[in-house]
Amino acid sequence: MAVPTSKQELIDAITSNYAKLDQALAQVPPALAREAVLEGQVAGTRMSVCDLLAYLVGWNELVLDWHAQLRAGKSIDEIAFPAEGFTWNALGKLAQQFYADHAATGFDALRERLARAKDGLLALVNEHDDAELYGTNWYRQYTMGRMIQFNTSSPYANACKRLRAWQRTLT
Repeated sequence: MAVPTSKQELIDAITSNYAKLDQALAQVPPALAREAVLEGQVAGTRMSVCDLLAYLVGWNELVLDWHAQLRAGKSIDEIAFPAEGFTWNALGKLAQQFYADHAATGFDALRERLARAKDGLLALVNEHDDAELYGTNWYRQYTMGRMIQFNTSSPYANACKRLRAWQRTLT
């Protein structure tokens, strides 16, 4: 799928890639959801399906938090990107934090939390028009739509590929 350049393309990408991911997640044997069966976000590490979900939830909720901070009156320059205490060149540490944050959260609860975050992001996208999403840079050289896409449809597609590759080894 091409990189979205409009509101409708972004909605379609999020919806489509999430549906494929959800379908792949529905095939995960719950007994294996906490097993380190997938290549990790950090080179040379392994992660579980629950860790993958925690990663997706973490990024989706970060995007929602960035926008909540803006609605609360902060300027874009006052927001800690990507998250408080983390830098863009240390995203492996942020991934590890997401895993730790959700270490006690069950597979089904993580799926529900991801669905809620995705729904919140679709609502966020629907609050904006094409010009707001893609007309100007929002954070550094990236438009708002691109920043949302980086943390929704693209990682959903990547996660789906990881899951399907692993699932092929089960048969």
